[in-house]
Amino acid sequence: MTSYFSFIFLAAFLPTAVAVYAIAPRRARWAVLLVASYLFFFWLSRELILALWVSTLAIYGTGLGLGALIRQRDSAVKAAKSGKREIRARFARKMKIVMAAGLLVNFGLLAAFKYLHFFASVIDGALGLVGITLNTELPVWAAPIGISFYTLMAGSYLIDVYRGTVAADRNLGRVALFLGFFPQIMEGPISRYGQTADQLMAGHPVTRANLYAGTLRMLWGLGKKMIVADRLNAFVKPVFADYTAYDGGIIALGAVLYTVQLYCDFSGTMDVALGMGRIFGVSLPENFRQPFFSRTAAGFWQRWHITLGTWLRDYIYYPVSLSKPLKKLTSKARKRFGNRYGPLLASSAALFCVWFGNGLWHGAGSQYIFFGLYYFVLIVAGSLIEPTAVKVAERLRISRESAGYRAFQIARTLVIIVVGELFFRAEGLDAGLAMFGAMVCDFNGASLVDGSIFGVGAAGIGLDGHDLAIVLAWVALMLVVGLIRERGVSITERVAAWPLPARWALWYTLFLAVIIFGAYGTAYAPVDPMYAQF
Repeated sequence: MTSYFSFIFLAAFLPTAVAVYAIAPRRARWAVLLVASYLFFFWLSRELILALWVSTLAIYGTGLGLGALIRQRDSAVKAAKSGKREIRARFARKMKIVMAAGLLVNFGLLAAFKYLHFFASVIDGALGLVGITLNTELPVWAAPIGISFYTLMAGSYLIDVYRGTVAADRNLGRVALFLGFFPQIMEGPISRYGQTADQLMAGHPVTRANLYAGTLRMLWGLGKKMIVADRLNAFVKPVFADYTAYDGGIIALGAVLYTVQLYCDFSGTMDVALGMGRIFGVSLPENFRQPFFSRTAAGFWQRWHITLGTWLRDYIYYPVSLSKPLKKLTSKARKRFGNRYGPLLASSAALFCVWFGNGLWHGAGSQYIFFGLYYFVLIVAGSLIEPTAVKVAERLRISRESAGYRAFQIARTLVIIVVGELFFRAEGLDAGLAMFGAMVCDFNGASLVDGSIFGVGAAGIGLDGHDLAIVLAWVALMLVVGLIRERGVSITERVAAWPLPARWALWYTLFLAVIIFGAYGTAYAPVDPMYAQF
């Protein structure tokens, strides 16, 4: 068992977990989920489960410490006749120290497993510029599965307790289950304690409606992952691994297909995760909302990896932008640059922290940091030129809400996304720049129509006309579903209202599509969920 998509997980582990959960007494069902979660985590990460335990105990203990300080503060404030502000300030300092300690443990583990070697190489490079040679040799450790995801969840719990958004939980089992719930441990979504903790402990029964809706969504996700994403890997992997062997046309197609692959892989895994949660009566937060219909780069990130974006907004952007230094900078900038550009200048500092953090969170590599700053520059530039764009459109009498203008914006944003994903997937920043240069300066459209694309990856299975037809058919189906959802229609509710034969016909159609058209077996190399590596 290597992921949610392994046969043993789908055929044995998950059905067993559901069956045991269903027959267990309601008060014991949370324990079934916790045992299943730890078994799943141990199966994938073995002894690295210790890292999950350390994170769990750290936020549990830190949360209790914060809770105790909050109670002491409230009692002291209530008893005091004066000086209440000073009392709050004194306790706030203590609480910040306690919270910082808990965050340091969790993010320290993340740094040790994921970034230690990268940071050492950066330091060596910086010292080398001034003639100092260290050649630091540090071990490269395998990271526990999902550590980037559950670390953010752990951080949000501590910050929410500090802010008073949630109360510190005295039930260690509830904290452990929140952090380790197996449907979301691998790739998220990054949920908040207030969103899922009570649901996980409620022990909701397995109902027919939830079982059907959950498995239907899982099948939809399996289709995205196994029919599209895994099949496209046969083209994408050799192009990015040996880009110098291909012209700009093939590289451009590789970037487009990688963008499709990444979306189908990640959103497909999210469909499986949310479907599993639905079976257990747990509503996990949505992570995608038709991102390729976005009209701007900023809009794209409001629809793609939503839970990461909202985490960065709530725990980095707002605290930084509302800090005293930024408030002072905003006030000065308003006086000098006016109400339009003054606040934008100041908020860009907070936005830089967000996008630098976004890039670094995705991986320890220069290409990931470049990827984050790429969107930072584009979003800031978009905000700067927006007033001018509005005036130009008015002068040319172009309706910015017309279908033609919206289509232009979507097409422009798609180009931005594909270029960004090119750098994201490249084997380093140098490779990304070289691939982009080839795509721009050595573009050969003939290679896209003369059959060259079917020779890519010939050492493996390649990508033939059959594969391409299946991919295009499924992508077309996804486009139709996306258009329906974009209009605000809940497909789940619509399907639930269908007659029973029609509902089961849909279920079996998806099931057979995955079985017949899925990219698995001796002809295909298995592809683990791509975002699990981040």
